[in-house]
Amino acid sequence: MRLWVFLRLWSALWHLGLPVVLAYLWWRGRKDPLYARHIGERFGRHAEQSPGAVWVHAVSLGELRSAVPLIRALLDRGERVVTTHFTPAGRREADRVFAADIAAGRLTPVWVPLETSWAYAGFFDAFRPKLGLVMEIEIWPRMILSARRAGVPLYLCNAQYPSDSMARDARLGIRPALMRLCTGALVKSGLQAQRLAAVGVPNLTVTGELRFDQPIPAEHLKAAGRLRPTLGPRRVIAFASVTEPEEALFIAAAQEILSVRTPPVILFIPRAPERFDAVARALAAKGVLFDRRSTRFDHSFAPRSQAPMDVLLCDSLGEMYFYLGLADRVVVGGGFQPKGSHNIIEPLALRKPVLVGPQIQTIEYPAVEAIAAGVCHQTTADRLVQDVLAWPDPDPEAISAFMAAHSGATRRTLAALEPLLSDPDSGLTGKNQPAFP
Repeated sequence: MRLWVFLRLWSALWHLGLPVVLAYLWWRGRKDPLYARHIGERFGRHAEQSPGAVWVHAVSLGELRSAVPLIRALLDRGERVVTTHFTPAGRREADRVFAADIAAGRLTPVWVPLETSWAYAGFFDAFRPKLGLVMEIEIWPRMILSARRAGVPLYLCNAQYPSDSMARDARLGIRPALMRLCTGALVKSGLQAQRLAAVGVPNLTVTGELRFDQPIPAEHLKAAGRLRPTLGPRRVIAFASVTEPEEALFIAAAQEILSVRTPPVILFIPRAPERFDAVARALAAKGVLFDRRSTRFDHSFAPRSQAPMDVLLCDSLGEMYFYLGLADRVVVGGGFQPKGSHNIIEPLALRKPVLVGPQIQTIEYPAVEAIAAGVCHQTTADRLVQDVLAWPDPDPEAISAFMAAHSGATRRTLAALEPLLSDPDSGLTGKNQPAFP
């Protein structure tokens, strides 16, 4: 009864709020024109159709990046793929990574439909997907119900159930009820499978974390290798995926770190591109000697300037591995504010020591395991500078062993999906498998 009431209210809010949603898209489109393009897709109207595609819902940049190895494996298998996004960053990444596949008609990126039954009806008419994969734990009520109505098996993929989400859901139980309506879940770890099983999610298969299988752009590492000597003997510390609430903390930490006798070079990598100019103004106001990636290097990473700098403001998208390739150690942002830490796997993939903040519920797996293995260090705002300077580097072999032990999620996910990919009418029952890893 509670779920029924919620869904009626949800539907009413979306229909009454459509003018507000359109105004929001127009307003965001003033800063990022992509928000205001292809509006018809948000209403389920599609010029292109691709019946029988595998549908991957990757709402934003992080979800798309985690899905890249699986999407590539599906394309290599001969599947056609449609990806749905809400943010321009996610859609742009799909356009960039899968440009050749889009041109060949093998992959179609579109906006996720608005949360109405008629918008989803248009989407399902256009694509009639054989199955849907919702990356991470994005719970969109109308998406779930519309997929059931259309007969599309819908799976949570690379799924997790963070402890803070469980605590919130215990009060109302709406999200668990919606997750139970999914066909199943492909889960990051045994612990996450136990949590999802506890709230009744069916057909659980432990497949691991797809981000461990992310491809690393070789050209980024080559560029970093060429440019690293130009920074001299100074160490390089990267502050990666810094969120807006953390900017003041990291700028203050950078100033303190730069006051030591042999200061490192600091890479400051904001999480959101709309923060690039604001961070530049903040660094200038503090008197920090900095340069911007957009002015220091050209598009192929060739240096335009050799001027002295203490901080490089990394004002570009899609070049994280270039920045991480320059770094000696990496502080991953997000964990110094309540919403939780961002991905630690990218720096670990390059065998870089990683530090995170107190809030790791968003990356509980694999952060807990990485901390236990000694390849990641958890710190606090008060100890950030001290730990950046003094935490002993772990053995690179330990990082390599950790990565090897946790890779292979793409292969396991594809194996779990094989019955439904081969015969969409067969159904996929899934199994509760032993905990991995």
